[in-house]
Amino acid sequence: MENIVTSIRTRGDSDDNENLIVASTKTASPVRRDADINNPEEALEVLKSKPDVRLLAKTLRWLTEEKSDRDGFSIHRISPKSSQILFTLLNDIVPDYWHIFSGEGASNHAKERRLLISCLRNVVGIGAISSRLRSLLGELKTSKSQSDKLTQLLEDLLNVLEHVLQGKQCVESIWKGINAYLKESPQMSLQWKELLSLIASGKMLAVASETSFAIKERNSSFDDDSWVCKGNSYASWLGENIQYMTQNVPPSNNEGQKSISQLISKALNLGYRDHIIKAAFSDMLQGKTQLLRRYQALVGLLPPSEQKTFLYTLIEVLSKEKLQVGLSNDKANPPNDATMLAAVAALIAGIVDENTNLQADLSDWLVGLSAAAPAYSHLTHRAVIAVVANHHEQAFETLRRCLQLFGDKLYIKHSPTLHQEVIAQILLMLTGYCFRADRSQMSNITRSSVYLNTISNRLAASSSRARFLGMVVGTATSELVDSPDMRMKFGTEELDSSDGMWYRKLPTVNDSIGVIEDFKTFPSRSSEEVIKAGKPAKIQEAPTKSTAPKKAASKIISIEELDESSESEDEDLPMYEKPDSDPSDEDEDPTLVQRNKPTAPVYIRDLIAGLRDTEDFDRHKLALTNAASLVRRKAAFGTEVSDNIEDLATLLVGLGDKWEMDDFQNFRLQGMIAVLTAEPLKMGQWFSKTFYNGDYSMGQRASVLTTLSMGARELAGLGKEDAALTGAIPKEDLFPSKRLPEKLHKIYALEAAPMNALSSQLERTMIQPMAAAAADQVTGPNALKVRTFSSRMAVEKKRQKPIPNALAKVVAEGFFFPLAGRWRIHLQSYGENSTHTSPFLLSHLLKTLALILHASGSSTLSLPQMTAEFWDLLLSLRPRAADPSVLEALLFAFLTMLNINGGDLGRLAREHAKELLETQDWVGTVFERVGGGSEEGDKIRMLAAGVLMRTREVVEKYQRSLVGDMVDYMG
Repeated sequence: MENIVTSIRTRGDSDDNENLIVASTKTASPVRRDADINNPEEALEVLKSKPDVRLLAKTLRWLTEEKSDRDGFSIHRISPKSSQILFTLLNDIVPDYWHIFSGEGASNHAKERRLLISCLRNVVGIGAISSRLRSLLGELKTSKSQSDKLTQLLEDLLNVLEHVLQGKQCVESIWKGINAYLKESPQMSLQWKELLSLIASGKMLAVASETSFAIKERNSSFDDDSWVCKGNSYASWLGENIQYMTQNVPPSNNEGQKSISQLISKALNLGYRDHIIKAAFSDMLQGKTQLLRRYQALVGLLPPSEQKTFLYTLIEVLSKEKLQVGLSNDKANPPNDATMLAAVAALIAGIVDENTNLQADLSDWLVGLSAAAPAYSHLTHRAVIAVVANHHEQAFETLRRCLQLFGDKLYIKHSPTLHQEVIAQILLMLTGYCFRADRSQMSNITRSSVYLNTISNRLAASSSRARFLGMVVGTATSELVDSPDMRMKFGTEELDSSDGMWYRKLPTVNDSIGVIEDFKTFPSRSSEEVIKAGKPAKIQEAPTKSTAPKKAASKIISIEELDESSESEDEDLPMYEKPDSDPSDEDEDPTLVQRNKPTAPVYIRDLIAGLRDTEDFDRHKLALTNAASLVRRKAAFGTEVSDNIEDLATLLVGLGDKWEMDDFQNFRLQGMIAVLTAEPLKMGQWFSKTFYNGDYSMGQRASVLTTLSMGARELAGLGKEDAALTGAIPKEDLFPSKRLPEKLHKIYALEAAPMNALSSQLERTMIQPMAAAAADQVTGPNALKVRTFSSRMAVEKKRQKPIPNALAKVVAEGFFFPLAGRWRIHLQSYGENSTHTSPFLLSHLLKTLALILHASGSSTLSLPQMTAEFWDLLLSLRPRAADPSVLEALLFAFLTMLNINGGDLGRLAREHAKELLETQDWVGTVFERVGGGSEEGDKIRMLAAGVLMRTREVVEKYQRSLVGDMVDYMG
């Protein structure tokens, strides 16, 4: 009787709250537990019948065995029966058994777990997991009553997916399974493309990340440290699979080589190209050359556009891993050993040799209109140029293109100075290689119209830096080609300075192409390792008691009752004052009092050790609170600060508030400012590179911008004024709907508070005189006004003493140009998806540049060049002004730029007539479009009115010289 009635489901009755069993009469015979499985129908029936562990293992073993007497059935081959079996495994077996296979007793069921994973490791299995995850995510969004159950199912499936994809041989084993049953069949290509769309195009990564996020929302204890959910780790896994498949698929297998090239092509579009190439080339980066020829052939199978992407990504990885891009100043610290550079050149040459498309792409990387070279270090340029110079025709063609770009008038006027400096360096090094290859041809180039026009356009440029680059290129080339009595000489001190001599020596650079085996002698040092110590740790509660180990409590010997009424025999003893209270003495148990307290750091190495020690609260807090004062004391004595300054800056930028200390952001910011002011030129460039290249959060990048702006103002002598404004950061009393949650408020609002205070104060300083002048005009003619005259003594008493401006010497090379020039380069490399294009960071970047420009002063020699580059940048950002914060920052930057150039309005009218008229027209449109009535709208209108007054002042005063430009602009 018990086999006739089978329970199907249980449902609750709302009337009597009793559970009723809905039954169905089944006359089919039950599955025999000891029966052999002979066909897939029986296997499916067993899986549906709730088998025990022994029968399940037997069924899974039958499914994974490959035999010829099964009428072509295989669990790895797409068919209706295999699809039913796989879906049954996911819907029934995984929910029932996975917690057993992966729980505490997992070691006893390792065999069953391995068999289950083997059944799912195929195209249908991975696709079924993806579909099941999406289905459960949809149910989780709509169903609240079964949230816990669905969350557990998602956790199990995510763990199953991790096991299915685990290992560097995963993709190769699936490809072998496809190839075994569908060799040279159209279905083979279809199945392989289906697999690539799942694992290499981002579908699986997206659904795994969404699943992890959904679980974490409902289960705070969930450990989301799975590599399947993280893009970087997933991309590294994909790269390892590419390398393993390249090693094991013979080059003679044309279908296999085509499949690998398709995998590489899909993976390059995943979004984590550097991690993929780094993992795929891990053996070659360690000096092994067995796969070089295979990769060379595989790259040749890619489309031309993806060949270019592959090459550029490989150069990026080599630069980060072997040449330490962006971590030091190449001019100040040139490498002593060229072996690593030669090995990098050897690997690049091994890929591009015998491939004309890649050779042309390498030339584009150096001097193309969208050249990527300016974003990389000087050492990377040298390695690439050594490869280009190995092909003489390609080297001369690259030189001619470089000359045309370097002398283009529009390029000279509108390109960032940083970009122009890099092109000048590339041009000089190419000149040396070409001269050594063919002197007569090089001599003809120096006498060509292209070369003469290049030097002439450079000398006629309005920017002093552009003229300097033209002079140094002409001088260095003439010293190389012409005889001593015919050499070009300009007689300026700039060419004999350290910077000028460094440029003039570039034609003598002669790097050779080495061998890849030299990588074995140099371990890789990636940027992640450099900033590892500075990564923020998980937030923990700050300790309220000392962390000293507990000791045994003291034993009570006896209790004696004292008579309080009796007078003391020692009344004549003197009374002593109560000692100062110590928080550690407030503990009820005196044995827990910590007397061995850490002391404040005395040396920089102690400071670095204290900042890294995030486990000892007292030591970490002492190091942070004393960081700024210690760096300032040590900066003027010895080399202790300069030797450790980059490590210290890296720690401070990446430091996390693990203990939620009071005033943590202010202490950290003051430490970063002290590091910047200790060596302004070097660290200004370092912080600018870190803002774009470092692996940091948005809040940490905002703190880097705040450091640059406040550090620049301190160098300009405005430190006391800033301390009065930003010394105590008030907590904004905002309406709850306008305030971020407390945790996010600490990250974003407090990072930006000092800069907002400075910009607001500067706005008032610039607007108030204009408002006073406008009010004065309304009151009547000047002849009817009474003017009060002060005595000379009173005037001299009120006059401020001149403040030495140390910023003016280094502002262009150390602060402004690295920060402004890298914006376009970074946008060109990463596009609109970069975090730097977010309104939060973009508005802070514009305010930082404006504050730096204002702090440099109106007498700075590089002010015209900075104004020209800043104006071009601001006009190019007008399409991004839809966000109010970006619009406000743009108007503030325009107003600051016009105000700092107020002493030379004639130069603005002569050199920037078109920009002036364009700015006036756009700001007038903004003023009319934005309505008042709100605090935000009134502030934008106030800034727009200030910009309009400044631009109209220039236009009205110099309208005669602007007539031609006005006609051109209106036309």
